[in-house]
Amino acid sequence: MATPFHIISDSVPIPASKVPPDPAGHPRPEWLRVKFFNGPNYQDLKHIMRTLGLHTVCESARCPNMGECWEHRTATFMILGNICTRACGFCAVPSGKPAAPPDEQEPERVAEAVQLMGLRYAVVTSVNRDDQPDGGAAIFARTIAEIRGRVPGCKVEVLIPDFRGDWRALETVVRAQPDVLNHNTETVPRLYRQVRKGAIYERSLELLRRAKFLAPEMPTKTGLMLGLGETREEVLAAMQDLAAQGTDILTLGQYLQPTREHLPVVRFVHPEEFAEYKKLGEQMGFAHVESGPLVRSSYHAFEQEAAAHV
Repeated sequence: MATPFHIISDSVPIPASKVPPDPAGHPRPEWLRVKFFNGPNYQDLKHIMRTLGLHTVCESARCPNMGECWEHRTATFMILGNICTRACGFCAVPSGKPAAPPDEQEPERVAEAVQLMGLRYAVVTSVNRDDQPDGGAAIFARTIAEIRGRVPGCKVEVLIPDFRGDWRALETVVRAQPDVLNHNTETVPRLYRQVRKGAIYERSLELLRRAKFLAPEMPTKTGLMLGLGETREEVLAAMQDLAAQGTDILTLGQYLQPTREHLPVVRFVHPEEFAEYKKLGEQMGFAHVESGPLVRSSYHAFEQEAAAHV
């Protein structure tokens, strides 16, 4: 039986009195502690990925939900290799100059993995490939087509880079008709230089606006990380900017420092604050807001797409 692409756990609110006053000097709060799963499904997915020579953002970005998601036969495929041409301050994906061009057979292997996993909903993302004329847009489009050809009825969500403002590349992806087009804004404009090297806040807004213009019926999606030093006012202003582009789905999650070489956590955002942002986001007009400490781009992706069409 086909398995929907989703994560089944939710964060449990903890009283505000238990929030550590200084994240740098205290262990993570209880609501950020996760159990690691290492059962047969986890091992099976790991075998499929290794056998087909595929990458997942779950592994490369050190997602805290990986063990649980893999045990429930969920994963986010990362195409275009495993070397990113940018070095963002928050991201654990290796950066540098890719040694080879994109693998032209990768779309077929991703589709095969989707079939072997029995998915009804697949999420596909990528590293930045600024070394490629189209940023890898053609590979995205072919991956969507290959999944649909091999697994009819499977919905496909893509989480795309900004393609350095190449709107023809965006059109290439949109023409392939993904069921959801996601592009993460990541943070508030004041922190862009530190957090998203090589990216421009206004460019991300323009990408979301153009995607909605090109395909009005296609849900668009974006996400923000909290805990990097942004203020409440800055978060709300960014949310309003994103809603103004016609964005349908918003995800909000806690930033976690992947290694000591990456940006530090400035504070741990309490679940009650995430709940407030969810309520305010819905009032701003988002069709769906997924907001919580452990929320990531693919969190409840299957349910998010359905909610966007209600």
